[in-house]
Amino acid sequence: MKAAPAQPVEVREVMDIRQAAHYLGISADSLYRYAATGFIPAFRIGNRWRFRKSRLEEWMDSRSQEAGISAPKLVRSQKKPVRSTRMLGRSARTGS
Repeated sequence: MKAAPAQPVEVREVMDIRQAAHYLGISADSLYRYAATGFIPAFRIGNRWRFRKSRLEEWMDSRSQEAGISAPKLVRSQKKPVRSTRMLGRSARTGS
C-alpha cells in the first residue's frame, strides 16, 4: 500500500497555538508565555489562544525595525546551591 504524500501545513488567517508556534518557529510553551504577557499580539476565544497571521506579520515587521529591543527572557527559577559538608571545616561539622 502506498503512503499518501505529505501535505504542506496550511497557514490560515486565524491560527491556534500549534499553528502559530510553527509559523513563528518557536515552541508552543514560549508562545503561551509571550501571549499571556502581551508580548505577541493574540486574543482568546474561551480558554484558547488565537493568533491572526496579519497581526503577527505586522508585529514581526515592527520588531525587525526596532533596534536593541529583545524578547523577554524566559528565566527558570534557580535553586540555592546546597553547601556540602565536605566544604565545611571539621570544627563546623562537630560544633567544636
